[in-house]
Amino acid sequence: MNKAGIKNQIRKGEGISIEFKECRNKLGKDVFESICAFLNRNGGDLFLGVSDSGKITGIDPEAVDQVKNELVTALNNPQKLNPPFYLTPENWAIQGKRIIRLFVPESSQVHRCNGKIYDRNEDGDLDITSNTNLVTELYIRKQTSYSENRTYPYVSLKNLRPDLIAKARKLAVNQRPGHPWASMSDIELLKSAQLFQRDYQSGKEGFTLAAILLLGDDNAILSVLPHHRTDALLRRENIDRYDDRDDIRTNLIESYDRLMAFVAKHLPDKFFLEKDQRISLRDHIFREVAANMLIHREFLNPYPAKFIIETNRLFAENSNKPHGHGLIDPANFSPFPKNPVMASFFKEIGRADELGSGVRNLFKYCRHYSDGKTPELIEEDIFKCIVPLSPQVTPEVTEQVAEQVAEQVAEQVEKSEKIIEFCRSPKSTSEIMGFLGLKHREHFRATILQPLLKQGILKPTIPEKPTSSRQKYYSTKEKITK
Repeated sequence: MNKAGIKNQIRKGEGISIEFKECRNKLGKDVFESICAFLNRNGGDLFLGVSDSGKITGIDPEAVDQVKNELVTALNNPQKLNPPFYLTPENWAIQGKRIIRLFVPESSQVHRCNGKIYDRNEDGDLDITSNTNLVTELYIRKQTSYSENRTYPYVSLKNLRPDLIAKARKLAVNQRPGHPWASMSDIELLKSAQLFQRDYQSGKEGFTLAAILLLGDDNAILSVLPHHRTDALLRRENIDRYDDRDDIRTNLIESYDRLMAFVAKHLPDKFFLEKDQRISLRDHIFREVAANMLIHREFLNPYPAKFIIETNRLFAENSNKPHGHGLIDPANFSPFPKNPVMASFFKEIGRADELGSGVRNLFKYCRHYSDGKTPELIEEDIFKCIVPLSPQVTPEVTEQVAEQVAEQVAEQVEKSEKIIEFCRSPKSTSEIMGFLGLKHREHFRATILQPLLKQGILKPTIPEKPTSSRQKYYSTKEKITK
């Protein structure tokens, strides 16, 4: 989210998804009650340094770092927030004052703050700990909304691989010396990672789908999800079939390793220095792509995940429960974990970054790896990630690219001509998007509406107030010159 988006959120005032806290020099205890309530309900934005009325009071500049550190430390403390949840506070300067924005996504778990369960409504944060009906409804809603929480009472510890649990423990300790998993037994580790839960509809306890997919043996995985598969393909010469393939039908930890090995086998790694140290651009980019398609997938959908290396791009797609539609703008998006337990587990073992930072790194490093080009992340029922590559250009490739560009230009001209005809009488943004069958407003404004306005093909009915809610647009030309 950019500064304009921050200001817009604050102007909306407090509500079910927005909360203000002053926090001039330190955190109040009710900050964590709000975080807990957001996690348990639909998520939201928490602004520190803003009064209840929406006035920006600011945080003492000398206290900002301390407030952020206290916030992060407490969120990782199971005695404060259980289970812990990893969030990244953002530091902003608004109206010359320092504030902190914390985006809190909806969690797939039921969280407690200081031993109490909080839920959220328009009036604020509610302690529902003693209300058995509300607590049960909350657990059932989480389990039915997030398939990773589905429990399997007849799956036992012997259906999970002890070598994978040991590997996860070792990786976590390597990431953070003194990690709590180091001294835990296998079952304690699994419970700590929220991989063993109670089903509040049946009353039975068991290992979850997340546990089976992360650490299960192949027989258990394919028994629970017979369609589980990630298809890694190389298509450069034989584009109708493939030049190389890895048909991956195993746990997510080894699936990740095999995807990264497939990338290392078929893609080069460019020399790159960051702060006088060489880093692997290839690993920084494709670890995000691989982790994203593995841990943010809707696994109950039988659509197979695909990871395809082509001549001029890498294309990945997986089934998805979308939160929004269209192209993701890294400068103005709210990250949403589709499988928070799996995402947290991958972060603990160093296979994924903090929520949101992975997408930003993908865009950051791709510019260096792909000669200034940026990736495309498309949020739909099938999530797509397209990373441009920089192949050795051949006459055949040049001709193919020229044909693709010509097709895109022709398609854009056709779309513009439709808009001209449709806007003979003034039409609103929503009306034009509906006519074209588009859903993503920001993508429409950036790639279609603004270019037509700059060329003078469309004119606003209220030019002195370009952002007016009553704004409409009308066409000024008969046709587009091809």
